[in-house]
Amino acid sequence: MSDRPLVLIPGRIHSRVRARLAETFELLEVADASATEATPEQLSRVRGATVSGRFPASLIDRLPKLEVIGSFGVGYDGVDVKAAAAHGIVVTNTPDVLNDEVADTTIALLLNTLRQFFFAERYLREGRWEKEGAFPLSPLSLKGRKVGIHGLGRIGMEIASRLAPFKVEIAYHTRRPRTDVPYAYHDSLVGLAAAVDIMISIVPSTPQTNGAINAAVLEALGSNGVLINVGRGSTVDEPALIAALQKGTIAAAGLDVFADEPRVPQALIDLPNLSLLPHVASASVPTRDAMADLVVDNLIAWFQTGKPLTPVPETPHKPA
Repeated sequence: MSDRPLVLIPGRIHSRVRARLAETFELLEVADASATEATPEQLSRVRGATVSGRFPASLIDRLPKLEVIGSFGVGYDGVDVKAAAAHGIVVTNTPDVLNDEVADTTIALLLNTLRQFFFAERYLREGRWEKEGAFPLSPLSLKGRKVGIHGLGRIGMEIASRLAPFKVEIAYHTRRPRTDVPYAYHDSLVGLAAAVDIMISIVPSTPQTNGAINAAVLEALGSNGVLINVGRGSTVDEPALIAALQKGTIAAAGLDVFADEPRVPQALIDLPNLSLLPHVASASVPTRDAMADLVVDNLIAWFQTGKPLTPVPETPHKPA
């Protein structure tokens, strides 16, 4: 039996995580969080885990020696952090290394939603420019807009910094106002929506954010309004959004995330005033490699020093 710590990988994860873990740890790979193919003896030896997806309390309860869970991504709502904290298990995530990529993608998605560049390129590729004449003028523009950011954390701040050169007004809504920004604060999401005509949502999935962008918020955003969501699909009431886009309650939307990924409602796909991406905001090779390295470096730091690099606030250890 190896004297290296045994690390559990439930389900699929970035290949770089697996390759780097194998250099230092013994690996136990199972198909999913049920871990049905693992024996009780194997599970009793697991001291670490990495995951890209679900890590429920039912799995944590079967791992008596588990010390650390490395979650691949800045969001870690798939991991039951309350159960982990109750067992004294530290959970880590991968903040900061993906901030720039997600912020860049957000601006691209916003511009594509407003100016319909995807449809324009398809028009050219299909030979329609030559046969039918110029592509129709886009009905929307970024010029003169007021942009509200739902969630002004690390990524939200990067989005704001990229928006500033576009000469738009910026406002935001978070649980508490920040003292280090010049942007207007709104203490409710409806209030923010009423004050702007573009809303960008970049918040994690929590009981407070789930379904937060509802019919009332969309109504407040208005008929010239545009919604961009690059946070979590659960934040948006999808039936309400579909109805708002169909009825003209808002003008357009751009989505990189969905409530039941990878399943996207056909009603969304059929809408002409919607730009859709398959959850690719951080999906470049350099960024995903950096995320993978941080997952592994967290586990290495834990087993070498007892101090994880980027623990989440709900679990008992603070950054070194």
